[in-house]
Amino acid sequence: MTIKVHGGVFSTATLRVRVCLNEKSLDYEFIPVDLRSGHHKQDPFLSLNPFGQIPAFQDGDLNLFESRAITRYIAHSYTGEGVPLVSSDAKKAAVEDVWAEVEAQRYEPPAAKLTWELGIKPILGMATDDDVVKAQEAELAKVLDVYEARLAQSKYLGGDAFSLADLHHLPTLKYLMASPVKAVFEACPRVAAWAADIMARPSWQKVLADC
Repeated sequence: MTIKVHGGVFSTATLRVRVCLNEKSLDYEFIPVDLRSGHHKQDPFLSLNPFGQIPAFQDGDLNLFESRAITRYIAHSYTGEGVPLVSSDAKKAAVEDVWAEVEAQRYEPPAAKLTWELGIKPILGMATDDDVVKAQEAELAKVLDVYEARLAQSKYLGGDAFSLADLHHLPTLKYLMASPVKAVFEACPRVAAWAADIMARPSWQKVLADC
């Protein structure tokens, strides 16, 4: 086995890489990293991720970090395995890239803050900041309104096929759809149906079973 993923069980960035590997039906070794131990800020971990963050990814002699860069590598390097996650058509791929950027630049900021407040803080025994939740719900709602219009045109964000543009949402959906923020998604029927669709994928269910 040459593929190794160093990360956290609850880390959204780590989950993003793991579900991508499952979509490609690739075997890999998951190496848990305990952020509380401080080892991720020391060598040799820093040789894998110089920022001391998770995940870190190894495929033979290749070391990568940053979860979306890792998923793009997996999708392009293992095109003949599992589910195609990037289109071979340049124009379709460009549209997928647009919506992948929308996820990273528009959706992720409020989604990540809400995930922290409503998903991670309770696990750590920390109090939720209701003012942050209210503000970020409003920001997320603006993004989901755009998604609702987009999903009236195609089954998935990047087009008619499931792609990285959709996959990248799964980790935060895990937490948000189990929180009161679910109502923000349900206010957009097409978004709610899309979320249910991608969360039911076997690749994601396998990640949840392994957590």
